[in-house]
Amino acid sequence: MLSSLAPAKVNLFLHVGAPTADGFHPICSLMAFADVGDVVRLDPFGQGFFVEGAFAEGLTGEGDNLVARARRTLSARTGREGFFGLILEKRLPIAAGLGGGSSDAAAALRLMRAYLGLTLDAEALREMAKDLGSDTPACVEPRPMIAEGRGERLRPPPAFPDLPVVLVNPRAPSPTGPVYRAYDLAVAPQGANAPVWPDRFSSVRDMAGALELCRNDLEAPALALTPVIGEVLDALRAAPEPLLVRMSGSGATCFALCETPQSAKALAARLHRAHPDWWIADGRIGGAR
Repeated sequence: MLSSLAPAKVNLFLHVGAPTADGFHPICSLMAFADVGDVVRLDPFGQGFFVEGAFAEGLTGEGDNLVARARRTLSARTGREGFFGLILEKRLPIAAGLGGGSSDAAAALRLMRAYLGLTLDAEALREMAKDLGSDTPACVEPRPMIAEGRGERLRPPPAFPDLPVVLVNPRAPSPTGPVYRAYDLAVAPQGANAPVWPDRFSSVRDMAGALELCRNDLEAPALALTPVIGEVLDALRAAPEPLLVRMSGSGATCFALCETPQSAKALAARLHRAHPDWWIADGRIGGAR
């Protein structure tokens, strides 16, 4: 059995422009990846596609699941069908702003490439991943990237250290489509602007300070549609540990960057006690080298 972590994608900032004539929104976002996420497994002796785990409900059929679509896409592009089973262990909340489906699809592509012995480099996988959603190319190699355009133009960010993080989701979905439609009623005047940054950030505190000058333009419309997001943000901002608090993607997951792993663990433990019904995870966002 082969397995791969499909790490949670966190938008450390997300600047969004007005929709273009074709309805897509240009973005500029720093996408980074935490050491928590779903797990995708490839069973050489199995067949079909199965979903298990804490958030598997409603995802049991192949249908439009991105892992199953990744299998069909790879087969169509390479002519290699392969006889094996794929299993998705769904550990992340659904419609959570963590790129779960995109990261799942990218993990499946990596697993199938390895199992079938395909000589596909990362760029070839990213090209394939474009058929599987705007975020999926950035998830092929889960390392920090600044994504622009529709998310397909990727470039490395300035170097920064690993970031201790606490992720919090109130177990309320925040579907992307309605959030973008609400955003269109009051588009950010700065649009999809890129921040002007130095070549390197030497500390977590320096990185948090630079991110403080950035935004998530979807935070306000998501909060208007799903008010419980405001409760999460208020709980995190009232705590002493965070250096930065923000919503990820289109929500409803919010994150707090902390200075040390110990402070992140302390914050997560206290939130667990105060809000046992929320999904809470502490971990590390991998830095850029």
